[in-house]
Amino acid sequence: MAATSETEAFAQRLKQALEGSGVRVSPTLVANEFNLRYWGRSITPHTARNWLLGKAIPTQDKLRVLADWLQVSPDALRFGSSSANARTSDSDASLGALDMADREMMKRYLALTLVDRKTVREVVTALSIAANAKRPT
Repeated sequence: MAATSETEAFAQRLKQALEGSGVRVSPTLVANEFNLRYWGRSITPHTARNWLLGKAIPTQDKLRVLADWLQVSPDALRFGSSSANARTSDSDASLGALDMADREMMKRYLALTLVDRKTVREVVTALSIAANAKRPT
């Protein structure tokens, strides 16, 4: 029973990550996009369907490809955000160095929908690229 709820929870997180990235929840679309990024043996739409229905969880190498594609943490995708937050990384530690205005901005960002978060990430990425282009080499 625990394995079933674990695979179902993974399916929910995968669907949320897809929606947050603006990707339609479709086994065929997931399989095609996944196969463009994965250098191992291709998956079938049936495999992607099993992931989305909570019947199977991808192996670690496939999970990493999904996470990279959807711009989420592999741990958060596999285990959920509570497990991902249990470990602190160097980037997490740097959040403590933020001033109050930046912390408030992060709090507001985290309250956004997944789709809105994706939009904010795209804007920040575009600004970063523009800023790097202006820097002398």
